Amino acid sequence: MSLNPRLLWFILADTSASIAILSLVLALLLDLEPCHLCIFQRLVYLLLALLAALTALLWRPGRRWHWPPALSFLGLAVLGAGVAAYQSWLQWQPAASLSCSGQLGPIERLIEWLGEQFPLLFLATGACEDRQWAFLGLSLANWSFAVFVALIALGLWALRITSQLLNARLPADRDCPHQP
Repeated sequence: MSLNPRLLWFILADTSASIAILSLVLALLLDLEPCHLCIFQRLVYLLLALLAALTALLWRPGRRWHWPPALSFLGLAVLGAGVAAYQSWLQWQPAASLSCSGQLGPIERLIEWLGEQFPLLFLATGACEDRQWAFLGLSLANWSFAVFVALIALGLWALRITSQLLNARLPADRDCPHQP
């Protein structure tokens, strides 16, 4: 029995949305101060949820309409993994050796603007290099990196299953000559 790619994409959408909600709940319950990179990762998870849901809705056997949002999902997940890895690297540096404060880059400017529009979801108040909370010895940035890598792997698996299904859909009369 083969897994349905549509179901996998809905699972990816649900997982991405759940992680975004979990980041908000943890920040509120544990009184964490998310930084620009934390908030950017939350935004990426929300966008991944939308792209995965769109991929699931567009998926049809024998059609390729789902490929653009699926590839966008993978590219955005790679970006998210890179941001989480960078934040993890910042947190592993000796205290006060470097800071992500200073002149705002494009990510920080986007988060600042979103924080003004939707403060509950996107207001950044913490420092990126601060490791405020850990679970099993890993910071939230470390866990986020692991989740992004898992989303990439599952997205690639869903595309592989789709490709296998497309290749398996050969005409039944393939060996028979066509009748005029």
